[in-house]
Amino acid sequence: MTVTESGSTEAAPVELVTLTIDDVEVSVPQGTLVIRAAELMGVEIPRFCDHPLLEPVGACRQCLVEIPDAGNGRGMPKPQASCTLEVAPGMVVKTQVSSPVADKAQRGNLEFLLANHPLDCPVCDKGGECPLQNQAMSHGNGESRFIDQKRLFPKPIHVSEQVLLDRERCVLCQRCTRFSEEIAGDPFIALLERGAQQQIGIADGEPFHSYFSGNTIQICPVGALTSADYRFRSRPFDLVSVPSIAEHDACGAAIRVDHRRGKVMRRLAGDDPEVNEEWITDKDRFAFTWSSQDDRLRTPLVRDPDSGELVPTSWPGALAVAARGLAGKPAGVLTGGRLTLEDAYAYAKFARVALGTNDIDFRARALSTEETDFLASRVAGRRPDVTYAALEAASTVVLVGLEPEDEAGTIFLRLRKAIKRGVKVVAIASHRTRGAAKLNAELLQVVPGGEAQALAGLQLGEQDIVLAGERLGQVPGGLTALTGLAERTGARIAWVPRRAGDRGAVEAGCLPTLLPFGRPVEDAEARADVAAAWSVQQLPATPGRDTAGIVAALAAGDLQAVVVGGLELADLPDPAAAAGALDAAEFVVSLEVRRSDVTPYADVVLPVAPPVEKPGTFLTWEGRPRQFETVLDTGALPDVRVLAGIAEELGAPLGVRTIGQARAELEELGLWDGARPAPAAAPPARGAGPVGTVTLDTWSQLIDDGRLQDGTGEYRATARPARLKANAGTLAAAGVEPGAAATLSTPSGRAVFIADVADLPDGVVWVPARSEGVHVRALLAAGFGDRVTLGPADGGEGA
Repeated sequence: MTVTESGSTEAAPVELVTLTIDDVEVSVPQGTLVIRAAELMGVEIPRFCDHPLLEPVGACRQCLVEIPDAGNGRGMPKPQASCTLEVAPGMVVKTQVSSPVADKAQRGNLEFLLANHPLDCPVCDKGGECPLQNQAMSHGNGESRFIDQKRLFPKPIHVSEQVLLDRERCVLCQRCTRFSEEIAGDPFIALLERGAQQQIGIADGEPFHSYFSGNTIQICPVGALTSADYRFRSRPFDLVSVPSIAEHDACGAAIRVDHRRGKVMRRLAGDDPEVNEEWITDKDRFAFTWSSQDDRLRTPLVRDPDSGELVPTSWPGALAVAARGLAGKPAGVLTGGRLTLEDAYAYAKFARVALGTNDIDFRARALSTEETDFLASRVAGRRPDVTYAALEAASTVVLVGLEPEDEAGTIFLRLRKAIKRGVKVVAIASHRTRGAAKLNAELLQVVPGGEAQALAGLQLGEQDIVLAGERLGQVPGGLTALTGLAERTGARIAWVPRRAGDRGAVEAGCLPTLLPFGRPVEDAEARADVAAAWSVQQLPATPGRDTAGIVAALAAGDLQAVVVGGLELADLPDPAAAAGALDAAEFVVSLEVRRSDVTPYADVVLPVAPPVEKPGTFLTWEGRPRQFETVLDTGALPDVRVLAGIAEELGAPLGVRTIGQARAELEELGLWDGARPAPAAAPPARGAGPVGTVTLDTWSQLIDDGRLQDGTGEYRATARPARLKANAGTLAAAGVEPGAAATLSTPSGRAVFIADVADLPDGVVWVPARSEGVHVRALLAAGFGDRVTLGPADGGEGA
């Protein structure tokens, strides 16, 4: 790859190699493996260990081909593994199609593989989609010459709570160990013993607790590795498969959803080379039961004025009550970040058209005053210039306010791939995390709140990329420093939110200052254009309140009603204050999939469909639209249909009632055509903050107590322990012994953790945001960058 004067990249010329495969001359790029060259001309060579995204290893010996001497000295005396052999000019290759030698070698190898392999296909989870089963039929002998008793082993072996090993089925292809080491960077599993005793295993006391362990189940070519969730639950030929998009983060990973009789049985990684290739996180794979829990809402609920209880009612009745309660009241809209693009658009339009307000915000989290300006100037209405492919082509990738292994697994895996190509990763953080170590990241150590200063001192170039997580938005001056860095150096920047719906919510207009696709609320021309597209006379011109402002206005009585959708109070900066605000509100309408912490305060609860039961679109952190269709048609209504019903009762129709209509209107408005206001001036630097002994650093680990992981006991059992990390001096100053219980406290409450020594700056502690039943923000009303008090759990005084 070459770099032009403008800084863009151009692919270097490809040198072709000409060879002959099965008497057909073919030209392929230099460095191509023989097995790939055969695929290009339509010849499938059987294989087990080979995988296009893993390094060649030649472990199974199933892909043997003949390389006869063509008079050029390139012949080989014995059959060769085509998965490790690169093409060469003039090479002659004969596969099983044209060579009795290759055919005999492949059949003989299969016979050896089946010598001890159990013939239990009818009960094996892999039966019906098993490469060994298929190739035994297509390339194997009709019957076995082995009549002795096959080897038997105890089964299953728990390599983790989620991944189970049936050792007698393993063919030692090493796909699982190679994926774990090469792709995920988690060499928890390895080949143990030697010779006939060789087997896959784990070290004592070190279970396979990788965030990506489920990929080994999918790429296992036999039924050796199985999932505790899916084991013996169904047969592949009984399943209906539907392609979809994962809903757990902003990466947009392609998945395949397999269901039977109205129930999702499993989820697999989809094949999308531009996004997730063939890998997904365990959260995307296993955390799909959340929408089918016992607290799932199926019927609208309305609060009875006499008993004060929520009682079931009809849809027409519930919509009418919701409209009467909202009519004539100043109201706000809180949406959260889990909505699809179409549903988020419906909320944005509902706020302006039905409620006549710009009081709408999706950001159920702490943020600085500059974030709205940053989203308006650098995210909304802009075509993305950073993609997954760009990460691999970059010179340096800087991570700030982002821990990709926990918060964006697909980015993490792509960075793992990038570092093998020479890309340098720099992490601006309080400490070197496990994920950063697996990226060989250079640590630029800062105290939470010091990110802006670190960004201001960076020297980058046009081939460098900065990935900013949403935590940077909590640092005053952080996003302004990020913008300044891009303008000063030419480095490209990208905002990586945590939730799947965040980027779509920005583009849909779920912000108090922006209409869809980045059009400013204060821009009269923009309002006129959107009003015309929406067939309304005018739109509210005054910028609205953000999430904190809406909560405060509800508590003060300035807002009397609120519509809530896709939001949990526990995510807000001060959950207790938010609960008090909802309690003070005269009327609360909540659109929910399941009962939540908003339900007790709602006057009307309207059940809506989860992603698996409706079509939709998620916009990835890149800005890439990822459409998906309905998997289970249960009749559940999407948010857009429910909001349209309320709006019609209010006498202000939205003009869209279906996902398809919302998509069409979004396309009519135009993607990335909006105005882009100039960045705001930098706000003042962070002050001392609340009184406390230490500064808190925190984020949610991939596996946490989030409700979208409910019902997945085995998966949650693989979570990393919830431990407090600080350096020895910080712990000693607070009177906390390493390995002992420590307390973090604020005037709002306290949380207890076991303390570990780690290389953090003086006066900084790190804890997971919500794990093992401890939700830091709910307990302390504090989060990233806030001051808290550290002390021993016995009640002793901290320093």
